[in-house]
Amino acid sequence: MKPVDRQRKVLVLGVGNILLRDEGVGVRVIEALSEGYEFSDGVELLDGGTLGLRLLDPICEAQYVIVVDAVQNGRPPGTVYRLNVEELNRRVAFKNSIHQLDLLETLAYAEILGKRPAVVVVGVEPGDISSWGTELTGAVASKVPELIRCVLDEIEKAGGRWKRRE
Repeated sequence: MKPVDRQRKVLVLGVGNILLRDEGVGVRVIEALSEGYEFSDGVELLDGGTLGLRLLDPICEAQYVIVVDAVQNGRPPGTVYRLNVEELNRRVAFKNSIHQLDLLETLAYAEILGKRPAVVVVGVEPGDISSWGTELTGAVASKVPELIRCVLDEIEKAGGRWKRRE
């Protein structure tokens, strides 16, 4: 597939720790997107795990970043969110994990460098982010298809294209 706009690079960044149940939902969504869809040349999927500042280069190279992550906002587990970075800083208590603080710090560095792209966060309220385990809780696992749809919509808004793998 050819990109709609070769000048616009879209980065879909899944972050989180897959060893702490719902903490890894962002990475799990990236895995599902990679397995089930093909994307135009301008769209890149990246398992950011807990890389923090090491994500500065890929973030600075993009014009639009879609972050997929667990977001604690005091709602029932499985609640889906779409937030811009300003809303995230203002209203949402990130889940007290180092990678989330690193992500916000990385975005701040990108802004200082004059290279911060437009950023949107597609997130879900976690049920369990403190127990060891690689499986998502039922409430979060049931929302993975909705998260995928949200990410695909964001890719289209940013000028990218996708199709299901055959």
